[in-house]
Amino acid sequence: MTDDLGALLASAPTLPRTPSVRSLLAGTGGYLPERVLTNDELARTLDTSDAWIVERTGIRQRHIAGPHETACSMGAAAARAALGAAGAAPADIDAVIVATSTPDQAFPAVAARIQHALGIQRGFAFDLSAACSGFIYALAVADAFIRLRQARHALVIGTEVYSRILDWQDRATCVLFGDGAGAVLLSAGPGTGASTDRGLLSTHLHADGALGDILYVDGAVGRRDRPGTLMMNGREVFRHAVARMAETVDEALADNGLTHADVDWLVPHQANLRIIDAMGRRLHLPPERVVVTIDRHANTSAASIPLALAEALAGQRIRPGQLVVMEALGGGLTWGSALLRI
Repeated sequence: MTDDLGALLASAPTLPRTPSVRSLLAGTGGYLPERVLTNDELARTLDTSDAWIVERTGIRQRHIAGPHETACSMGAAAARAALGAAGAAPADIDAVIVATSTPDQAFPAVAARIQHALGIQRGFAFDLSAACSGFIYALAVADAFIRLRQARHALVIGTEVYSRILDWQDRATCVLFGDGAGAVLLSAGPGTGASTDRGLLSTHLHADGALGDILYVDGAVGRRDRPGTLMMNGREVFRHAVARMAETVDEALADNGLTHADVDWLVPHQANLRIIDAMGRRLHLPPERVVVTIDRHANTSAASIPLALAEALAGQRIRPGQLVVMEALGGGLTWGSALLRI
């Protein structure tokens, strides 16, 4: 069998080489609900204070979805902003990939609802769930479709309404999260060896189901007895977060022949300011080169990285040619990183 296979491969005609393709960042967008909930407001109903929350998390406020706002409506708004920033039209889009842990329905997928809301009439749409790592996972999936030429333009969206799965009497969790959506448009462009080195250089994904019980939702859509609220062992999550994210960032740099000195910006998942600061120090980046939105947005899970990226690009803090590292860790446990040259 082996000899036959070898002979077959040896006699096969040589296929013509085709130019490589890379995913380029064409546009970004974000959406935050109008309602802002401050720490002082939380302190009126919880045994907490603004000082206690800020000291432990860096959070000062969060946005909370109103009755009319959903994962779909927020995600669609963020996607429209990304299309506008890219100068693209719905007719250009081949794929809509949504990262969310708080879908409006079990099905249809939020992505399919957003596809319809945007007037996209072709291609494919689906959701994936990797908790706070969801955007990195979705970015990796979209990148694979583009590199394999199954899509030329892909919307990657993170959208969350965590306010609806929180126990608002549990100060250990309810102070940490907020609602919102962020989106990026990836478009196919010249790959390695071209005159430009822009685009998504690589993504790196990991999971360890043995650690699933330190951050989870204790219910599901399919369980009438328990619709579910978020549960977290904060000490254990913190312990794993810095180590796992540092490992995957080093992995990404090594795979691309880069070092910490090559990094211009860190756009991290916005879970805890102490974790963000620790990652910045590990990369030897000054605070002004680390994008921080947690003070105003809190942890918006899969939406946090695209929201932070959109804000930094809109403010022209991150500029063309600069190297951006993105990293996240979430329930699963899942974690991952991505390297992007703007």
